[in-house]
Amino acid sequence: MAPFLFLVAAAALLGLGVDVHAQPSPKQQKRISQAIKAAANQPNPDYTAFVNPFIGTDNFGDVCPGASIPFGMAKFSTDMTGYAPAGYVTDPTQFVRGLSPLHDSGTGSSLGTYGNFEIMPLLCPGGFDSCTTTLANRQHASPGYFTLTLNNSIQMEATATRRAGLERFTFPKGSKPYFVLDLANDLPASFAGGEMNIDPDQGRITIGGRWGSRNQKLSEWGVWTGDAFGLDAKGLGQTHLNLSINLIGGVYESGALFSFDNAPQEVNIRVGVSFRSADQACANAEEEIGTSSFEDIQAQAKALWQEKLSKVEIDVANTPANITEMLYSSLYRASLTPNNATGETQAEFENTTSFYFDSLYCRCATIIALTLLILNYFQLGYFRTFYPLMALHSPVEFAQIVDNYIDAWRKRGWMPECRANNLPGWTQGVRSSSADNIVSHFAINYHNEAAQLGIDVNELYSALLADGDLNPPEWNIQGRQVNVYKQFGYVPFAVLDVSSTGRQTREGSRTLEYAFEDFGIRQVALLLGKSDDVDRFTNSSLSYRNVWDPTVVSDGYKGFMQKRYSNGTFSFQDPVNCSPNDKDDDRSCSLQGDNVNGFYESSSWEYSWYAPHDTAHLIELMGGNATFVKRLDHFFNAGYYLAGNEPSFQTAIGYHYANQPSKSVDRVREVVFTNFDITPAGLPGNDDQAAMASLLSFHLLGLYPVPSTSQFLILSPFTPKYTIHNSFLNVSTTVTVDGFDPKSVRKTIPKGVAAYVQNVTINGQPSPRCHFDFYDTFRVGGEIVITVTDDYSAADDCQGSLPESISTGGFSKTR
Repeated sequence: MAPFLFLVAAAALLGLGVDVHAQPSPKQQKRISQAIKAAANQPNPDYTAFVNPFIGTDNFGDVCPGASIPFGMAKFSTDMTGYAPAGYVTDPTQFVRGLSPLHDSGTGSSLGTYGNFEIMPLLCPGGFDSCTTTLANRQHASPGYFTLTLNNSIQMEATATRRAGLERFTFPKGSKPYFVLDLANDLPASFAGGEMNIDPDQGRITIGGRWGSRNQKLSEWGVWTGDAFGLDAKGLGQTHLNLSINLIGGVYESGALFSFDNAPQEVNIRVGVSFRSADQACANAEEEIGTSSFEDIQAQAKALWQEKLSKVEIDVANTPANITEMLYSSLYRASLTPNNATGETQAEFENTTSFYFDSLYCRCATIIALTLLILNYFQLGYFRTFYPLMALHSPVEFAQIVDNYIDAWRKRGWMPECRANNLPGWTQGVRSSSADNIVSHFAINYHNEAAQLGIDVNELYSALLADGDLNPPEWNIQGRQVNVYKQFGYVPFAVLDVSSTGRQTREGSRTLEYAFEDFGIRQVALLLGKSDDVDRFTNSSLSYRNVWDPTVVSDGYKGFMQKRYSNGTFSFQDPVNCSPNDKDDDRSCSLQGDNVNGFYESSSWEYSWYAPHDTAHLIELMGGNATFVKRLDHFFNAGYYLAGNEPSFQTAIGYHYANQPSKSVDRVREVVFTNFDITPAGLPGNDDQAAMASLLSFHLLGLYPVPSTSQFLILSPFTPKYTIHNSFLNVSTTVTVDGFDPKSVRKTIPKGVAAYVQNVTINGQPSPRCHFDFYDTFRVGGEIVITVTDDYSAADDCQGSLPESISTGGFSKTR
C-alpha cells in the first residue's frame, strides 16, 4: 500500500530554494487545440479541456495555475524563486522551491502571498546527509489539477477541494523517497517565529499544525537549517525546532527532512488547511477528503469546473480556436477568487453565520503571521467587470460575497476594502469604498430576489450610507475621507484634517472614484424611494466636475482633471506625468508619500475620461462630440491607453457616447489583439485577480457593463453564437450574430467584412443597437439577435438612443 500522509496546517510559514527550471510543457497547447477541434462534433463538450491555466504566468500576469475548485481557499501549485507573487511563474531562469497548498491569483504584489507548507521530494542516493536540491522540471495543469515532473523522473501532482487537497508523488522504481519540508519561508518572507516537532513512531510532524501518517513509519528523520552563505546543517534524529523572530532580519531556511522504508513508488499526502486551528484543519481534511482517492478528488474538482464553465456555451465549431481558448481561460480565472474561507474566521468574525471571503481583490500591503497568515488587500478594479460578469450567471455566489461585505459593516462599521483573514490593510490605491459599487450592482440587478438569496436590501443600504456619510478615524484601511470631501466637494490637496488619518495623496483619483461610488449609493436610494438621499448623492456623484481644470492644455487638447487646493485653486500637474509617455522613470506614481501627481498609478490623461455615469457631460467639457472623438483617438494612438489599468476599461467603448459605435467595435478589436493572447505572456500585465479576465470575457461576448446599473453597451461578439445560463433564475439567454464572419475576428477588420452592429432584436422585438438592459435580456432569458453589416458608416450611429448619462436625464429610474 502506498504511504498516505496527513498534513494539517493552521497557517504556518515555510519555503525552500530548489534548483528546478520553470517552463510549461509544450504539449499543453497541443492538448487544448486538439480538444477544441474535437468539440466541434460533440453535443456536450468538456469545457475544462479548453482552459489554459498558464495564460498570465509570464509578463507579470501573476496568475496561479495550480489545482483549485471555484473560489476555493486551497490552491496547490509550485512556488518559484524570483518574482513569483502567485507561487508559479513561467521563467526558465527561476527555480522551484516546493509544492504548497495556499496561493492567490493575480494579486500584483511583488512579494507574493501565502506559499506555506512547501514540500519537495528528493532522491538522495548517498542517504540523509547527501540530500541535494538540484532538479529541473516541466509543468502541466488543467482546472482542478496540477502536475510537475522533475528531471530525475519524480512526478508531483495535486488536486483540491475547498479547504483541503491531495498531493501525490511518484518516484522512480526502486528509489528511496525523501522529502524536505520547510518551517520558515513563505513567498513574502513574513515568518515571525514558529515551532516544529517530529514524532518518528507516529510519522507525525507538527508545524503550525500536524504532519501525520497512516500505516507508515518514518525511516529517517531530522531537522535542517541553512542560508545562502554556506550554512547547510542537518541533524539526523533531531525532533525539535523552535525559532523566534529574527529581530535584525534575514531569511530563514529551516525545516524537516524525512524518508520512508521499503522504497514505496507512490506517496500520497492528504492536506488540510485552516486559519483557525490544527483541529479545524484536521476536520477540513476529514470532511472534504476522507478516504477518497486522488482520482476521486480530481474528478470532483473537474465536475465543479465543468458546471461553472458550462454556464457560458458558445458555438465552438464556428468560433476561432484562439477565441475559444481565451474565453474559457478567462471564465476559469474569473472563478478562482475571491477565496471562500467560510468557517475559517476569527476575532469579531468568529462563529459568524454569514459567508466569509478573503482576497477580495487586494494587493499585499503587510503580512503578519505565526500559525495565522494575514493578508491585506484592496479592490482596485474588481467592481468594473468582475461582479457584473458574476451577476450574469452566478447570482448565488455574488450574494454570498455581498453578505460577506454587509457582515463586515455589522462588525466593523464599514464594508471591507483591503481585507483578508479578518484584518484590514491599506486601501492603497484609488479609493476607499469600491464595496459601494459592488453591493449596489447586486441590489440594482437582484433586489427582487435578494431575500431569497439571503440579502436584506435595507440593511445593504445602511452599509452603503456608512461608507458615504461616516468618516472613519483611519481611512487608510476602510471608509473614505468624507469629511473634507463633503466640505469642499472634492478631496483637497494639502488640506488640514483634524478628525481622521490617511495618506494625503491621490486627491484627483480619489475624488473621481468617490463620485462614482456616490452614484452607486444614489442608485440604491432611488430603488428604495429615498428621495432626499437621491438628490444628495446625485449631486455628490457630479463632484468629478470639481476637479476639471479647463485651462490645462496637453498635446493641443484643453481641459484635464487636476488635484485642487482647499482654497479652490488648482495644483497644476502635467497630464503626461505617470503615463506611458512620461520620461521620468523616477517619478512616484503609486502609494508613496511623495506621489504628488494626484492620481494612483495613472495619469491625468487617463483619468480625465472617468465619469462612467455621466459621460455626456464629460463630452461637453471636452468641446463636443467631434473634439471628444478626436481626442479619444489621440489617447489611443499617442500611447496613453493602458489596457491593464482599470480606469481605462470603459474608454475603448467611449465612442458610443459620442454616437460613433462603429469606432468602439474597431477599437475593442484592436485592444484585444494587441494585449491578449493564449501564451503565458497573454495578459497586459497583472490579472488583478481576474479583472483582466472578466474584461476580456465581456469584450469577446460583445458586451460591456455599466457598474451599479442594469445597462449593457452592445459591441460586436467574437463568436457567432453563445448562450448564458442562469440556473438560479432558471433562464437561458442565447445571443446570435446574424452575418457573423470569422474574418472579422482580428486586430483590424478588413473592408467588406461584416462586423458592425446594424440592428438588435430581443425576443423578436426591435431594440436600440447601442445598449440594452439586463431586465429585458438576461433576467428573463430568450433570444437576442445582433445583425452585423460591413457598412461601417450605416452602423456608426446609435439611432437616437445613446447610452444613459445623469446629465441627460438618464438613470432616472430603476427596474
